[in-house]
Amino acid sequence: MRNELAKSLYQQAKKNKNIFVIVADISPSGKMQDFQKEFPNRFINTGVAEQVMIGLSAGLAIKKKIPFVYTIATFALYRPFEMIRVDLCYQNLPVCIVGMGGGTIYSNLGPTHLTQEDIAIARSIPNLQLLAPCDPYELKNCINYLVQKSKHPTYLRIGKTGEKNFLFNNSERWCFGKIRKLVNGKKICFISFGPIINKAFEIKENLNKMKIFPSIYSCHTLKPFDKLGIKKIFEKYKKIVIIEDHSEIGGLAEIIKLLALENKYYGQIFSFSLKDEFIKCYSNQDDLLSLHGINNKKILKKIL
Repeated sequence: MRNELAKSLYQQAKKNKNIFVIVADISPSGKMQDFQKEFPNRFINTGVAEQVMIGLSAGLAIKKKIPFVYTIATFALYRPFEMIRVDLCYQNLPVCIVGMGGGTIYSNLGPTHLTQEDIAIARSIPNLQLLAPCDPYELKNCINYLVQKSKHPTYLRIGKTGEKNFLFNNSERWCFGKIRKLVNGKKICFISFGPIINKAFEIKENLNKMKIFPSIYSCHTLKPFDKLGIKKIFEKYKKIVIIEDHSEIGGLAEIIKLLALENKYYGQIFSFSLKDEFIKCYSNQDDLLSLHGINNKKILKKIL
């Protein structure tokens, strides 16, 4: 995803001279390095000064520029929170805050680099849109939308490296604000966002061997939320499985369960989220997720 972000911004910048990239202590590589070389006056590295990064982007947006601010998710959202709230969201300025490595992706760097609660925080801020693409294809569409149509501040939560595209013959096209069906099935559906959606595909393979064919949906737009889309899912499926790399508080599971209550949904909802606990150990991502009950065997057993 990091490579797709750089590539998409570079391609858009060649067509639109108003696009700026402001980073905080991130060394440019790949296409981001091309962006810096070709558009040196539109690439700014503030160093370890995330508050300055946000304030600077607000000023650029006031001058009708299209700023993308970019760093590791914890430092993109948590450290400059007051500036995001006041400089960007209070004034409703169209700045995109890119948080790289959302959730537990930076598992080997400890709790300072984990965003367990960023979606809950971002959702609570008025005017702030929230996008969390599951793959590079969705990310490219997010960037195109943000450049061409968005008029509001946005938190864009992305992965890091190695993500593959989940694009199949019957996959729905990406559309801002709409839950996107990736795989069409019956009776059971998985709903997720971000790179952790890969677990739904891994579990699907096991279910297919048992002649069970679930649907898989990507909820790439978490705010504004697609209430009509989720209502149609309630009407179609008897079992809904939610997998998210985020706290059980304020995330996708909480949103869907509230809407299930409002819509009088009588099916089963199984949610797998991070517990309301700090992660205090260092390991690979799968190990950290397993500590919070998010592993394929447990999810499969619960469904069956």
